[in-house]
Amino acid sequence: MTAKLSDAEYEIMKIIWENQERTTLFSYIMDELAKQGKPCQKNTLIVLLSRLVGKGYLSAMKIGRRNEYTVLISETAYQTAQTQSFIDKVYEGSVKGLVTNLIAGDLLSDEEYEELKKLLEGGKGGL
Repeated sequence: MTAKLSDAEYEIMKIIWENQERTTLFSYIMDELAKQGKPCQKNTLIVLLSRLVGKGYLSAMKIGRRNEYTVLISETAYQTAQTQSFIDKVYEGSVKGLVTNLIAGDLLSDEEYEELKKLLEGGKGGL
């Protein structure tokens, strides 16, 4: 199972996951955080990136004076693990309980309900 990310770590991972390059530079992350209106101190970002490396989400390679980070866990793998953890914790492992709550609690729009219905009718092959 993948370790849960803090909100700040998740924001950094979203930037790295969205980057089209194979590796992501420290400076790229700083720039993207600033563009999003979430500027970060250099030392704070270094600590957060170190934690992400320690948790196994990233690998780091020093190239001269700069660090390049490579993703080790995809966004999809993280989402799947966190979804399973949530279902286990809140619904005692029952996906049916989650779906029932979404429908009964009127948490789905009509469009989302129809999309979910089509997915369920199509089975796993319909994804």
